Amino acid sequence: MFADRLDYLLGVDSHRDQHALALVAAASGAVLAAWQLPATASGYAQALALAEAEAPGRRAWAIEGSGSYGAGLARFLAARGERVLEVARPKREARRSRAKSDALDAVRAARSLLGEAKLAVPRAGGARAGLRALLTTRAGAIAARRTGLNQLRALIVTCPEPLRSELRALTRARLLARCAALRPDLRLETELRGTALALRACARRVQALSAEERELKRAIAALVRERAPALLAERGVGAISAAQILTAFQVAWIGDRRAAPWMAAAFPR
Repeated sequence: MFADRLDYLLGVDSHRDQHALALVAAASGAVLAAWQLPATASGYAQALALAEAEAPGRRAWAIEGSGSYGAGLARFLAARGERVLEVARPKREARRSRAKSDALDAVRAARSLLGEAKLAVPRAGGARAGLRALLTTRAGAIAARRTGLNQLRALIVTCPEPLRSELRALTRARLLARCAALRPDLRLETELRGTALALRACARRVQALSAEERELKRAIAALVRERAPALLAERGVGAISAAQILTAFQVAWIGDRRAAPWMAAAFPR
């Protein structure tokens, strides 16, 4: 059991502005202390100082939300050699009541690891975190661009003549260029003027999102070339798929030197 290898567990219930911290004895599960600390650099330093003073033996941190509100604390502790573990937040329906206590949640986070044999390690930071951020933002730009294109097509379906006849036959690239260049004339009737203005707004939004997506893709490709150039040399692997591979692998188990050469280069011990 994990508890047999530790003296203390520090459970953390993370939030945007402050974290609840509970110190639990690994042998008995007894609560030894509890604190509320700000989610700032000074708060992180205070949390570590409290741990060093109150839990001087073998210890580990059990952090709820280590990939969101607890990410800053997890990075701070890992950089200073602390053992940081990830704990899943409890489902709302699993609670006996709708009442919430941050202090109790911190205690629950610590105690949840006492009987565990397999433990979850927070995602690694560094280049992999940067790639994750770029991939997520690019995916958002693509989704927003798709929505903009759908809005544009829907507007063309109900667009007044003769503008509808002109636009419906254009290719996507020419359609975007034409709509982006529309100049609604105040002398036009209200429906046509309003539709033309909406078409221009949608087209310019799609063009801006396309430019944003291309910029993000270039940044992703540059990071992948820097991190794992050998992976890009594999057949059928492009910049985006390579970035997805790099962010999916966990450093904890990519240490086997018998694995693909790019793994050892991208994830050194």
